[in-house]
Amino acid sequence: MSRSLSRRSVLATTAAAATAAAVGPLATATAAHAAPTLPDGTSKDKVLVVGMDGLRHDVIAAAKAPHLKSMMANGTYGTSLLYADPMAATSSGPGWSTISTGVWPDKHGVKENSFAGKNYGKYPGLLARLAQVRPQLSTYAAVDWKPLDAQGTVTPGADAKLVLDGDADGYTGHDATIAAETESILRNQNPDVLFVYFGQTDIAGHNSGAASAAYRAAIDVQDGYLGRLLTAIRARPSYATERWTVIVTTDHGHTDSGGHGGSAIEERRTFVLAQGPGIAAGARPADTRLVDVAATVYRQLGIVPDTAWGLDGKPIQERSTDPFEALYPALAGRTDETGIPAGILGWTHTAPSGWSVVNSAMGTGGVAEWRGWSFATDEFWSRSQRDQSRELNVRSRGIFAVADSDEWDDKASSGPYDSTLVTPAYAVGGTSTVTLGFTTHYRQEGSQSARVLASWNGGTPVEVKRYTSDVISQPQALALDVPAGAANVSFRFHYTGSNNWYWVIDGVKVTAV
Repeated sequence: MSRSLSRRSVLATTAAAATAAAVGPLATATAAHAAPTLPDGTSKDKVLVVGMDGLRHDVIAAAKAPHLKSMMANGTYGTSLLYADPMAATSSGPGWSTISTGVWPDKHGVKENSFAGKNYGKYPGLLARLAQVRPQLSTYAAVDWKPLDAQGTVTPGADAKLVLDGDADGYTGHDATIAAETESILRNQNPDVLFVYFGQTDIAGHNSGAASAAYRAAIDVQDGYLGRLLTAIRARPSYATERWTVIVTTDHGHTDSGGHGGSAIEERRTFVLAQGPGIAAGARPADTRLVDVAATVYRQLGIVPDTAWGLDGKPIQERSTDPFEALYPALAGRTDETGIPAGILGWTHTAPSGWSVVNSAMGTGGVAEWRGWSFATDEFWSRSQRDQSRELNVRSRGIFAVADSDEWDDKASSGPYDSTLVTPAYAVGGTSTVTLGFTTHYRQEGSQSARVLASWNGGTPVEVKRYTSDVISQPQALALDVPAGAANVSFRFHYTGSNNWYWVIDGVKVTAV
């Protein structure tokens, strides 16, 4: 949560100190609180989503966290990076909105913690969506950051909810209350879907920094709550006939010294960890994104999302079929890029099978990584230069193709940036229409050009699309009539520039009908 000391940390520190001695056993902290009675559940497919605010995933290894680590071994664990401004700040409002709605901030509208511009009417949270399409499900939500209720991010649609005020009272005790009440409901009632939130990891990050022992201790406390919930699920009398999925996630990371909201890699770190039916054990997918939580919930409940929902996410067990995803063995560490840590393997000039890059008109010199079309990961490319909207490439997954004349020109070069990415030839014989689908992230400046061309039967390429203004990470669909006698078509992405911006291509798919 991106909150100032005056509004959050001082209050939380004071309240936490006052309640720390009281939380001991969970029962002590919650003895006076009676759990609500939920409607009896109707589904054998059940889902528990556990949100841990501000939990930087790369610190988990240094904590004890036995339950998180067990889930990593027995489930699927995908890490990724968030957006940054101007799409949205790396703060809780946008982060939890992205998790709950399954869409990015350019759709759900939440850019920071005022929630101004929220568009939950069109993109409701997952519990609200379930209330629309599966009202017979028994659902529960518990939060102690009140805006998640007051702003309508998480709790709408829940049959019962617990809303506490961690900012006013301290998150230590309220997290314990949430854990105890959720444990009671899991043991003694029959819920179908639960969304519970713990906030103390974020407080520890703000007050002590993500590199501190206090932050690791906060992770361990919340890991203990997770363990209690997992134990409660397994202790259910009907557990053997139920199909439980447990998902753990976070809204943003933290700097080592504490804080977030900006564009540093540490602030942008997020993860989705899931264990349940059909979810592979020990998998570490590189194509997972934070928007995948809601889509995973729907998949595990047997719900097929309507395309009208506009989800950006996909189930965590569903892999991208993009041709660039085959390039992981070819990824290398930095060559000329000095701002990227040496151990990060994240770029290659090796094209996928059947693809090629034509650099015959390309200038000489420049930064080696970006000489002509390259294939890179978000971690590598967005580190090359912060705060130039590379962080906004949110709809790319895993490895993508990028032509970046701006970064290429950071080292002495001569001549223009002129490079063409060429697809394989796709069969179109006997069809009338072919559609080229892809995701693009493009920034326009000066005289640079970005053109898509089609070549029928290997003939002279013909321009079918030209970009002349910014397109910030959006899906594209170019539908073309198939000429008489055409047996195949290949496409070219031709980019020229001179220390201008960049063009990203991902998710290329060609469909002929």
